[in-house]
Amino acid sequence: MSGTQAIDRAATLLVHLLESERPVTLNELADAADLPKSTASRLMSALERQGLVHQSGERGMLEPGPAILRFADRGAVERNLLELSEPSLQALSELSRETVNIAVPTPYGVDHLAQVDARHFIGAGQWVGRRVDYDITANGKVFLAFGAAPVPAPKRLERELARVRKDEFATAVDELEVGLTAMAAPVRGPTGNVIAALSLSGPTTRLTVERIEELRPVLTREGRALSQRLGYREETAA
Repeated sequence: MSGTQAIDRAATLLVHLLESERPVTLNELADAADLPKSTASRLMSALERQGLVHQSGERGMLEPGPAILRFADRGAVERNLLELSEPSLQALSELSRETVNIAVPTPYGVDHLAQVDARHFIGAGQWVGRRVDYDITANGKVFLAFGAAPVPAPKRLERELARVRKDEFATAVDELEVGLTAMAAPVRGPTGNVIAALSLSGPTTRLTVERIEELRPVLTREGRALSQRLGYREETAA
C-alpha cells in the first residue's frame, strides 16, 4: 500500500468515525470503508498513536481521541469567547477610543481573534489574523504570567510577570514596535484558568503613564466581567 493510499484510507476511517453518533467497532469501520479488517486495524493503530482515535471499554469500541477533542473544544471555546466578548470590546472602545482586541495563546504566539478599531485617525493597525511573540506584548505577558502560554517565560521577565500576577494587568511600551503601547488584562474560563486577554493599544504619545493609569481599572473590570460571562466565579478557584 503506497503512502498516499494509506493516508486516503486512514482519512476515510477517521471520517466514518467522526460521523458516527456513538462509539463503533473496528468491524463496523472496516465495513463502512470497504477495507479488510487487518488493514483497518493497522491504520487505526497509527491514528490512535497520534491521539486521533481512542479505544475504550473491553470490546475495544472506537471513538474520537484526545487530539480531536482538544481541537473541537478549542473551536467551541473560541466561538463562545468571540460572542461573549462583544460587550466588553464595545465598552472599552467607547471609554478609551483606542484599538481594542481579544486574543488567545497558541503554540506559535498570541493570536488576535477580534478587534474594534480606534476612534482616532492614528490607531494601532489591524491585528486580527496576526500572531505576535509573547515576551514583547502586553497580552503575551498575561499568558506568560499565568502559565497560559505554551512556552517558558524568559528569566529577564520574572519580576515583571510577578507584578502582572499580582495586579492582573500588563503593559508593553515601545517593545513590539517603537511608538506603540499596549495594556492587557486576563480573561478566565469556568475553571479559573486564563484562556484569553483583553487589550488596548495605541500610540505611546496618547497612551502615556497617566492615561494608562486612568484606563487600567476600566480594562481589568471588563476582563473580570467577561470572565464571569464565561462562567468563572471567584469560588471556582478557591
